[in-house]
Amino acid sequence: MNSELAGRLTDSGHELDVRVYFEDTDFSGVVYHARYLHFLERGRSDFLRLKGIGHRELLDGAFGEPMSFAVRRMEIEFLRPARVDDVLLVETRTRQIGGARVLLDQTISRSGETLIEANVKIAVISPAGKPMRMPKDVLAVLKPEFD
Repeated sequence: MNSELAGRLTDSGHELDVRVYFEDTDFSGVVYHARYLHFLERGRSDFLRLKGIGHRELLDGAFGEPMSFAVRRMEIEFLRPARVDDVLLVETRTRQIGGARVLLDQTISRSGETLIEANVKIAVISPAGKPMRMPKDVLAVLKPEFD
């Protein structure tokens, strides 16, 4: 794995640089609102990857029972638009973690200006899609630094 492609861990969570391509925009060169979901997902996936928790390993049961994460709820505040060729910073922070869920705060910014704020509730599920408890090893890795 080329870790440079996965962003970087920080004291508060994870940062990922993302360039806006023409395919991310509407006819006017502004990022189409649904594309922000892709950027946020990349941030969450790479956050896990750099923490040593790959999606494939979760499904294969490397941390106990096979499991995966699924977005259960998301609130997004669209504050300012991004445009083609912008370089954006996607930040991901664990706000709270429980036995069967994770609450994340994510932002997307450009040159220090916040464009998007998102609050994400992630459920822990079995391969059959049923809720389940998070394995202790995963819980320990994802626990916020400030706890």
